[in-house]
Amino acid sequence: MNLGRVNQLIELPEANRRRGALDRLMGTRLGKLLSRIGVAPRQTSSEGLLDLASALLSLRGRASGPALASAFFDLYEATDMAARHAFLAQVHDLHPRDAAAIDKAIARWNEKRDEEAAQALNEATESPCQKLIRMLNLAPQGTQRLIALRSDLLSAPAQSEGLKALDRELEDAFTAWFNAGFLELRGIGWDSPAALLERIIRYEAVHSIDGWDDLRRRVEPVDRRCYGFFHPQMEDDPLIFVEVALTNELPSAIHQIIAEKRMTIDPHKANCAIFYSISNCQEGLRGIPFGNYLIKRVVGLLQQELPQLKTFATLSPVPGFAKWRTREFGEGVKVPGARQLRTEAARYLTTARSPKGQVLDSVARFHLGNGARLEAIHANADLSKNGQRQSHGVMVNYVYDLAEIEANHFALTELNTVATSKAVQALVDGEPVRDAKKGKRAA
Repeated sequence: MNLGRVNQLIELPEANRRRGALDRLMGTRLGKLLSRIGVAPRQTSSEGLLDLASALLSLRGRASGPALASAFFDLYEATDMAARHAFLAQVHDLHPRDAAAIDKAIARWNEKRDEEAAQALNEATESPCQKLIRMLNLAPQGTQRLIALRSDLLSAPAQSEGLKALDRELEDAFTAWFNAGFLELRGIGWDSPAALLERIIRYEAVHSIDGWDDLRRRVEPVDRRCYGFFHPQMEDDPLIFVEVALTNELPSAIHQIIAEKRMTIDPHKANCAIFYSISNCQEGLRGIPFGNYLIKRVVGLLQQELPQLKTFATLSPVPGFAKWRTREFGEGVKVPGARQLRTEAARYLTTARSPKGQVLDSVARFHLGNGARLEAIHANADLSKNGQRQSHGVMVNYVYDLAEIEANHFALTELNTVATSKAVQALVDGEPVRDAKKGKRAA
């Protein structure tokens, strides 16, 4: 059989979908109105999307906005990824700010300096893509579809200036829309809807969930909790969630928490609340800062429910440690013993910085940026393949001491100093570390 013909047959349904979306649009009353004002979307997918975007920006009223925004997404979602990337790379550059309008608004402000002049200046300087984003949000499930669009943008192999500019516009919009004040904190349990629980299994990004039995062990026992942030436009799809273990002491390894066979404790006798997994669920919301609000809200809830809890901490991965070791010591260098490995991890977490001067490790940057303290470093704490690959099995505890959060945050942002326990500082300084319970040197 002719392989070229086979490929044509395979590609035909997608091509038909794209043409069908345009044909359906142009056959509607809205399509006829678009034709009257000279808008006839071209058959090439990226060009058709650009035409529909231009039409949305040219609308004077909002009545037709939802229908046209829906038509845009119908075409966008029927388009292959290469054409999506082509559209996303061009749309910002094709709709720059109106320089003449800005000059006119500035002159009016310089002359009048009143509220109307300020408003005119604000409108003149707004990016057309901000208006486009707002118009697209009018489509059915517009918020979710815009999040998916940004996920496509972030996956583009080459991040051109146009893509970067559009990403900034989307990030600004999402930061406003997903303000923590608009979000609902909701408990997630074994009795939650099945569709939601399926998403939890799929979205878990730290310690993979091996099916329904594993999920049940994490959300049903009385000494386990799970909480997620939800947006009103995405009621059954979490933005981020955290898994919590109630324990009697700080855990030093993940198997102590997620092992199939373990002892359940009375939550009213627990001393610690351990945040052992925090998963962002929406790639298109990368960089939107609501994770720190989640932890602080959950701490507040747990304090109300279980006032005897004294310690709020994490058992966290160190995802950048192995790569840093390779850069520091070379490829294939033997992993040292537990004591030396913990010393290297302590130095990595407290001294390694990105080109922008931030803490290099992404998880450390998150927790330390929230005002947590680096409390303890554990070797052989994550024996999974992923744990060995990214951190040679090292995991750490960050402690959220509410009385110290502001001071810790100030030390990091103003003094570039990581708040640590005495035990971690001793590792950094190369001093012997003693077991606080037994008074002996730790391995």
